[in-house]
Amino acid sequence: MKVKVNKDACIGCGACAAICDAIFEIDDDGLSVVKKEEVDEENKQAVIDSKESCPTGAIETTEE
Repeated sequence: MKVKVNKDACIGCGACAAICDAIFEIDDDGLSVVKKEEVDEENKQAVIDSKESCPTGAIETTEE
């Protein structure tokens, strides 16, 4: 699985970083960024939970 954050949709609420800080962090602009685009099995469910928790739908995942 790969993950990315749509910066235009992100409001910087921080839910993703709180749920999965191994993959997401908040940058200096107050928006979420992906630290590691390729998601390992260990963090896969947390990324899915982060995506479902995002109030603006800014988190996008693809299966590859």
